[in-house]
Amino acid sequence: MKHLNKLNPIEAAQHFIKQYFPKCQGALLAGSVVRGEATETSDLDIVIFDKSFSSSYRESLKEFGWDIEVFVHNLTSYKQYFKSDYERARPSLPRMVSEGIILRDEGIIEDIKKEANDILDKGPEKWSEEIIKVKRYFITDALNDFIGSSNRAEELFIANTLAELVSEFVLRTNGKWIGSSKWIIRSLRQYNEEFANILVEAFDSFYTKGEKNRIIKLVDEVLNPFGGQLFEGFTLGKM
Repeated sequence: MKHLNKLNPIEAAQHFIKQYFPKCQGALLAGSVVRGEATETSDLDIVIFDKSFSSSYRESLKEFGWDIEVFVHNLTSYKQYFKSDYERARPSLPRMVSEGIILRDEGIIEDIKKEANDILDKGPEKWSEEIIKVKRYFITDALNDFIGSSNRAEELFIANTLAELVSEFVLRTNGKWIGSSKWIIRSLRQYNEEFANILVEAFDSFYTKGEKNRIIKLVDEVLNPFGGQLFEGFTLGKM
């Protein structure tokens, strides 16, 4: 049921900032409400830049009819999050900053947005041949478990693992950012809508009908340009 006292997103965010961070130097509203993808359960993602804080933190609150996730940084602590997001290839904070609607700015937001956009435009670090080999092995291992399993409960979880591994492999070998949960399919669609649809249909066919062949075929098509499945001769950490 829709909250009767729910303010519109920007108004709620502005009230929130005025009440909780009245002296901040910058504030952004990000997330699904900014992208036009909000649902009844969407929350407000608010990024705060405030020099009075010694370190970054995250907090969840309910205010003004909204669930609010606030990400608080001082004027330098956000840089470490930019760095770690780049290294893990999941640009959560850079994306929020880049897409965020400015709610308050004392002359700092333009430069921070430029930093975020530079990271997003650069893309994640390229995978080495060794990393690709390791990923091929783990995909092959999961695929073999999937093919050989006759336990429905186990098959479901193996399929989940395969979906994540294959999605990561496709995105990273093509120099694209990855994500988790709903951002996996969003990232795939941003990269290649046709491939994303094929992957969804293959896994949906398994989940609804128990059909494995489409997944097996898809995995082979993904791995073949990189040498195919890998098991025999693979080593990791051998001295």
